[in-house]
Amino acid sequence: MKTIQISLNSIDKVKSFVNDITKFENDFDLVSGRYVIDAKSIMGIFSLDLSKPIDLNIHAEENIDNILEVLKQYQA
Repeated sequence: MKTIQISLNSIDKVKSFVNDITKFENDFDLVSGRYVIDAKSIMGIFSLDLSKPIDLNIHAEENIDNILEVLKQYQA
């Protein structure tokens, strides 16, 4: 598992983020305080405080470099 910080401070960013990570089979969790939600759930993301960076847990062993390349634009 790898953890990175991302920033999803606009509706368009949230939509493109969900579209990008649903292309991967892996599991992704967003962690904000004591809340952990499925990062592929657009409704779940909107339940978080998006005004500050959020931790993204990437549950992947292989193709992690491809995933990080796609997520680079969201990193805080």
